[in-house]
Amino acid sequence: MNSSPAGPSTPRPTRRRVHTRARLLSAAGELFLSVGYARTSIEDICTAAGYTRGAFYSNFATKEDLLLALFDEQAAKRMSELEHLTAAAEALGPEERARRLVEALLRVEAAEAGWMLLFLEFRLLAARTSELADRVAAHDRTVTAAVATLLHRVLPELVPPGVSAEQAAQVVLAAREGLLARTTAGGPAAEELLNAATAVLAGLLG
Repeated sequence: MNSSPAGPSTPRPTRRRVHTRARLLSAAGELFLSVGYARTSIEDICTAAGYTRGAFYSNFATKEDLLLALFDEQAAKRMSELEHLTAAAEALGPEERARRLVEALLRVEAAEAGWMLLFLEFRLLAARTSELADRVAAHDRTVTAAVATLLHRVLPELVPPGVSAEQAAQVVLAAREGLLARTTAGGPAAEELLNAATAVLAGLLG
């Protein structure tokens, strides 16, 4: 999401390098999700992908760079899903559209839960390091801007008067992370909390 098009002085990466980067990202993602970020080393990633440390450092400066690239990929996929959902809900009334959008933003599907937990792990780690905290904050701003753009473009009437789309996006995204921390175990209590949060936020927006 943060990449910029290559200019005349910036040669495009070769197909081989693109393939190497993709394999490193895939191997790292599997390791991060299975054993966690802190317990995965660069050597582990290289071994799993079948590359040397040189191949790693030709694509990523640090393990943190790789993880943030993974988060950008996941955020881009999620935004694409949300855009399709909101486009399909345009024919509905404002209250129902608000409910569906908020529920889609708050609900964490099983396939996505691991990524959210991984991000929470990294957020807690970054809180103790100012440089990492700045990078997480930059990632947050990118995701917030994308959600705000979605709200403003697709469902502008759902943003209450006196509240910016960015503020609404910040609150919804923060609520989403908080809900995940409270509903990881699943079950009726988790579903009840999700329904309550959806009703409250949808009511505020709708």
